[in-house]
Amino acid sequence: MRNSLFCLGVLVAGIPTIATANSANAVWSTEKDDKGAYLEVTVAACESDPKLTCGIISKAFTQAGEDPNYSNLGKPIIKDMKDHGDGTYSKGTIWDPVKDKVYKAKMEVKGDELDVDGCISFLCEGQHWKRVEQ
Repeated sequence: MRNSLFCLGVLVAGIPTIATANSANAVWSTEKDDKGAYLEVTVAACESDPKLTCGIISKAFTQAGEDPNYSNLGKPIIKDMKDHGDGTYSKGTIWDPVKDKVYKAKMEVKGDELDVDGCISFLCEGQHWKRVEQ
């Protein structure tokens, strides 16, 4: 019996964690800018602290299509977001690569949409990112 429970435990531990509906762990497409350009951001646990959530720029697109030469590929855009377990995240930062500024940030998962807000004091500006089908 103990061997069966041990084997079951090993099997369950080996199954990859499936992202819940209110988890931000996914690939997200930012809103298009006025020239039709947008980014794809891969959101997952931070390497420096797996209890926090981070995001890196994984792809860039112009109006003409994917831009593999985009200078910010692989750079962090979301850092150290605290997951509250209910689809909301806070206490982290977001980097705006166009303005090269870092803002306090909060996020909320709403189905296949991620509301991302960058804030200075109590003034926030945001985008609605869409989940990318994998």
